[in-house]
Amino acid sequence: MHPFDAPQPPKLAMLLGYAGLVPFVSGALGIWVTPEGWRVMVLAALLDYAAVILAFMGAIHWGLAMRAENAGEPAQIQLGLSVVPPLLGWLAISGGMSSSLALPLCLLAFGGLYAADLRAVKLGLAPQWYPSLRRPLTIIVCLSLLVAWASVLLR
Repeated sequence: MHPFDAPQPPKLAMLLGYAGLVPFVSGALGIWVTPEGWRVMVLAALLDYAAVILAFMGAIHWGLAMRAENAGEPAQIQLGLSVVPPLLGWLAISGGMSSSLALPLCLLAFGGLYAADLRAVKLGLAPQWYPSLRRPLTIIVCLSLLVAWASVLLR
């Protein structure tokens, strides 16, 4: 059976997906426990990683659109959507934006990505198992960004 048609996500995809959460969780918690002078660097590292993952996830949607059997409107829209997450990530880290704005921007971008994931599955561009992989990962990423955002707002 081709992995695209499998009922469950491939184990390696799950392992790598959950391993990719380590910088989010450790960054979000690290902001709370790190000495004052280091918090800015921990926050910057978290935002940098979020931007990288937004670019990675956007590229997945680019690939889904490129492999579509029909290059019609749904695939073209998916291709257009694929460039939004990297642009939002870049905007969050490109300088000048406060972390009190960059964190919720990334949070919204990851939420939007999940909506795009569901759309891709509905259109047959992504495998049926994709939401069962993406849902818990997205929840943990968003919770991590919320924890980090709370540290910025409360300090």
